[in-house]
Amino acid sequence: MDIDGPPGVNMRPIFDRHTVPVPGRPKSRGRPALGGARVSLESLYEEHDTVIIGGGQAGLAMSYHLRQRGRQHIVLERFTVAERWRSERWDSLRFQLPNRWLDLPGKPYAGTEPDGFVHHSEVLRFVVDYAAEIEAPVRTGVEVTGLSRDDRGAAYHLETANGPIRARHVVIATGPFQRPIVPGYSHAVPASICQIDATCYRNPQQLPPGAVLVVGSGNSGCQIADELLRSGRRVFLAVSRHSRVPRRYRGQDLIWWYENLGRFDVTIDSFPNRRYPPSVILTGMDGGYDLDPRRLGVEGATLLGRLVGIADGTAVLADDAVDALAAADRSYAGFLEAADHLAATTSMQSEVDQQDRSVPPLPFQIESVPALKLSGENVRTIVWASGYGYNYDWVNLKIIDANGTPVQQRGVTPCPGVYFLGLHWMHTFRSAVLSFVGRDAAYIADHIESLAPI
Repeated sequence: MDIDGPPGVNMRPIFDRHTVPVPGRPKSRGRPALGGARVSLESLYEEHDTVIIGGGQAGLAMSYHLRQRGRQHIVLERFTVAERWRSERWDSLRFQLPNRWLDLPGKPYAGTEPDGFVHHSEVLRFVVDYAAEIEAPVRTGVEVTGLSRDDRGAAYHLETANGPIRARHVVIATGPFQRPIVPGYSHAVPASICQIDATCYRNPQQLPPGAVLVVGSGNSGCQIADELLRSGRRVFLAVSRHSRVPRRYRGQDLIWWYENLGRFDVTIDSFPNRRYPPSVILTGMDGGYDLDPRRLGVEGATLLGRLVGIADGTAVLADDAVDALAAADRSYAGFLEAADHLAATTSMQSEVDQQDRSVPPLPFQIESVPALKLSGENVRTIVWASGYGYNYDWVNLKIIDANGTPVQQRGVTPCPGVYFLGLHWMHTFRSAVLSFVGRDAAYIADHIESLAPI
């Protein structure tokens, strides 16, 4: 969706909400169809065995596995199916994994370019078609505004604009990236400077003329900075923690290496305090190529340390960019060592190139810049690509910790029958990835079966 006019601070897109009436309720008190509702006559609540909150790839994968087990359920989506693929992606974005990984339970990739990278609109179409093919009982335009334990204690109460719902099981699948993190000091940015977060960025032409400060060097930050550089913009990039990896190595894509090295199977519990490593930076543009802050610096971006404040029109910066790049280089070297060791095994020698095609760290020197006068550098736009936070203000159960983080073990929460699905590093790196979310969905479906067999 295009955004007209200069966006303001924390500008969010305005979505059309389509209110969908609740389908007709059956007169029979017998077991309902998979997407049908049962009504409690004494409370006038709509009742379901399982309610899935969220109509993206995670919620749909959950629906697939519940249907496979014959469990009645509905999917509630506040906007439309796969909404974030529809309205929170920039125009040029492509799938970051090779097309062969465009896969959901019961719907493998069936295209003719398995090694290509489809445009994000094709991912949207894939997910929307999937919802229709599996006959997911999705209700769009239904926002869940409250989740609490039912007063009887045996079920859960969901509050929606369409009326209350009671469910024995609830799966929260509202996405891994729910709320862009924009620091409080953004309010100190001069009014003459346009501010926009990564979910609202669409293309360089959307922004006012002038230089751009991109805050954050994760996937979104680096890809947006890359596009801005290619369009001729002057770019300042405030570098954050990241992992440097090659798009391809010895003839195979990074995802092939991760699969065969077992990195997708490493669990969150393997890390101290369950603190997962920085995300890898990948792009599917132009057939896929290596992308990281160091390369952006070589190509013309000015690399800065972390942005820690704004004062009197000046960006206050930490002196840590060199350390961030060095840590990323170490992660790159660690990957190459593991890949070379695997390539040396007899079983892999026929699948990889025997010639080492790694790229050494690009020579690039960073000067320490403690502050950046925004007007002096003609910075007219700040793109906040500074990460995402959770948004569970509507959950009134003891399944969220003091930091707002879900309390769960592979999606299973302390409240029997309530689950999370599709979170970043919920169980493994796979957990939030479209291609692999079905594995956790199957696990949760089995867990529901163990609690309440049909």
